[in-house]
Amino acid sequence: MAPSEATRADAEPTRAVRLGDADVFAGVALSDAAGWNQTADDWAFFARHGVAIGRRTARSELVATAAVLPYGPLAWISMVLVDRDWRHRGLASDLLREALDHLDEQGLTPVLDATPAGQAVYERLGFRPGFGFCRWAGEAGRHPASVVDSAVRPASGDDEDALTTLDRNASGLTRGLLLRDLLARRGTRTWLRAGDGGPSAFVIAREGRRAWQIGPLVAPTSAQAQALLQTALTELDGPVFIDVPDAHTALRAWLGAQGFAVQRPFVRMARAQTLPDCVTQPSAALFAVAGPEFG
Repeated sequence: MAPSEATRADAEPTRAVRLGDADVFAGVALSDAAGWNQTADDWAFFARHGVAIGRRTARSELVATAAVLPYGPLAWISMVLVDRDWRHRGLASDLLREALDHLDEQGLTPVLDATPAGQAVYERLGFRPGFGFCRWAGEAGRHPASVVDSAVRPASGDDEDALTTLDRNASGLTRGLLLRDLLARRGTRTWLRAGDGGPSAFVIAREGRRAWQIGPLVAPTSAQAQALLQTALTELDGPVFIDVPDAHTALRAWLGAQGFAVQRPFVRMARAQTLPDCVTQPSAALFAVAGPEFG
């Protein structure tokens, strides 16, 4: 940072704030500056259904954030961001401790998805690592389906309950509010595979700041997961991100064959003596997570 910025950041105090709807676009500005993919819809969900906290300067500039989303007995920590000119002052650590104190009071187990750089920081706060996954980046609209799966169709509002149940069984997370929010967004595209007893697999693609975010992707087999993903890549257009657990080697190989490449790795972590099942290893049916901000 420039000397004038360093002097200002070192001298100017910040105050703790609870974020609401009025802070959505300031949150988007922070995540956008960091090169992240979150939208105003994402930030609005954190503010309305979770606990979003931050640090604001005397001039009301939002310079740091963190968010917590309750999922039943667990709570997801995400959106830990600090403005570039305000880093290395302990703001992120302060916000994390504030979030952890809140979760301790509520009796909720903190869970998060960390980058390799963040893993060491979280381990010092008592988090333990579980399974790994990687963000794959590629392009949609370049993948004409060689074989059409006639059982794959767009989802409708009538499918919401079935998809929520499939997601809960695969992810181990109670997040019906999140699924309803994602499905209701104007730009969201959702496909499912229908079986005799109802939907057996689904994939959600939502609009992001930089790319389509594909996930969750839930299916009983790798073949069904690939068929759903092939449909999504055929019908979408533009950059795509998808976060795939390392254990799903067949899908990873398929993505590589489609021209996708690993952008960055993550590790799922929890602050608990006994790690929850959703942290130790991915379900066989969870082929892509919803994103590190949502789990």
